[in-house]
Amino acid sequence: MISYLISDTTDSAVGLRLAGITGIVLRDKTSIEKEFDRCIKDKNIGILILTEGVFEQIEEKVMLHKLNNRFPLIVEIPDRNGLRRDADYITDYINQSIGISI
Repeated sequence: MISYLISDTTDSAVGLRLAGITGIVLRDKTSIEKEFDRCIKDKNIGILILTEGVFEQIEEKVMLHKLNNRFPLIVEIPDRNGLRRDADYITDYINQSIGISI
């Protein structure tokens, strides 16, 4: 299984390419959705990496996939400008996902 990146910045794609992770740079929502759909059907992709900018554009689709499927593992990463989310993002995500307040 491979890791694959969908990015909205060239810097992220180049950085991960240096680590041996291939990917694509897309900026419009339609192209991102098509590539996301292709990737989740590709059985060779074990980890799908999305930059936060990409994740924000298709968040509902990603969250629906995460809740209903185990593969591929989807990971959001910050771009070169740093983390866009607040510090309590993970706690809020757990609260929304399972309804338990931490």
